[in-house]
Amino acid sequence: MATDTEILILQHPLETGHPKGSAQLLHLSLANSRRWVGETYPAAELAARLAAGGRRSVLLYPADGPYPCSTVSAAQLQPRQTRLVVLDGTWRKTRKQLHLNPPLQQLPRLVLTTLGEARYSIRKAQRPQQRSTLEATCQALAEMEHCKARLAPILNGFAALNRRFAAHGKAPAP
Repeated sequence: MATDTEILILQHPLETGHPKGSAQLLHLSLANSRRWVGETYPAAELAARLAAGGRRSVLLYPADGPYPCSTVSAAQLQPRQTRLVVLDGTWRKTRKQLHLNPPLQQLPRLVLTTLGEARYSIRKAQRPQQRSTLEATCQALAEMEHCKARLAPILNGFAALNRRFAAHGKAPAP
């Protein structure tokens, strides 16, 4: 599926090939996504990627935490001029990615107005408002581009994958 918003997925190395991970499915589902695997990224290269193409980079990550940040709402963003930066990993791993990569700390954070239904039943969330990378990104795109119906096949496929894992009691080998 094509989106007007560019997606940059910064994936923690321990998440690559994880059978329960949602970032790979998200990346394969969105034509305008790029995936970069790492825990730390060279600051100059990260800054260049965040500024590439004249798009405004915003981080999809909760605004509460140790780093002061500005926030934006989806209504304030123009999809064709926006790059949505998404951290993929456990909450502990993504906090570490944020800590180790100062250019990410400088980005404004996108505040989601609604969470939508949680479909990630095969992994435990620490808090009820936490969502998988795929779910949070789809919610952000739905709010920014008003394309909830176009995203339904991705979310439905993700829900079916969760049901399949649950039915078999374990995830298949990568």
